[in-house]
Amino acid sequence: MNQILISEKLYVTPELKRKKKMYKIDLCISIFLVCILFSYYIYAEYNKNKSEAESQEILAGVTFAENLADDTTITFEDNAIVVILNSEDPYEVIVEEPEPTVVTRDNANNNNDSNNNNAVTVEQQQPLSPEVTQELIERNTQVSASGQEYYTMATISIPSINCNYPILSTTTDELLKIAPCYFWGAQPNQVGNFCIVGHNYRNSKFFSKVPGLENGDKIEIKDLSGRTVEYTVYNKYIVSPDDVSCTSQLTDGKTEITVITCTNDSTGRVVVKARAD
Repeated sequence: MNQILISEKLYVTPELKRKKKMYKIDLCISIFLVCILFSYYIYAEYNKNKSEAESQEILAGVTFAENLADDTTITFEDNAIVVILNSEDPYEVIVEEPEPTVVTRDNANNNNDSNNNNAVTVEQQQPLSPEVTQELIERNTQVSASGQEYYTMATISIPSINCNYPILSTTTDELLKIAPCYFWGAQPNQVGNFCIVGHNYRNSKFFSKVPGLENGDKIEIKDLSGRTVEYTVYNKYIVSPDDVSCTSQLTDGKTEITVITCTNDSTGRVVVKARAD
């Protein structure tokens, strides 16, 4: 039987050559896209870690009222009583009637005499005078990369999920990448609903673990006066991104906070409600 030997080259038609070429191009494009996606992931993680570091740096540098004692006159108001602790003379006390017991920096935090009802101590810190409040705002003010000014108005701590962050004074896309932000409502630890928003990075950073909070968990808010108030979670639910009913200030005279973050798939918002104990 005659056998016809045909070279392999006879089967490499122009169409086959074109398909092989397209395959190589597609492979190269696929590899290129994978590299881009991998690079984007690394960059995103780098930014998250950078934001976390920046946030913790801000947290460590927050100035509270007690930090002003060494170089600033501190004024506390208690109705008609005004006590000024002067940094140049720690024993000088300027008062309006009725005259309170003298308060110095050495004994202010250790004054446990129940008979000194008119004394205003650094430990009480309520309320701060407008001048000291403005001083604290100025000391806690920073400027973002885009030139936007903001200040740290309080700090938040959620022990059950190891969450500790400063709370920035306004909400923007840029500031949300730095730390949780004040969204709406009452001032920290005041009657009303203090609403805070933060990113869910689906890891351990910022408000990523907030969706896992349960009723009974504790949230601590420390305001610039140095007062820490503990709140207990009493409700958690999910709403659509445009539903802001959770920011209502109708709290029946109670002091509450609302913590808001994204669901893990970013299609909704997790709302956690907590009330002062």
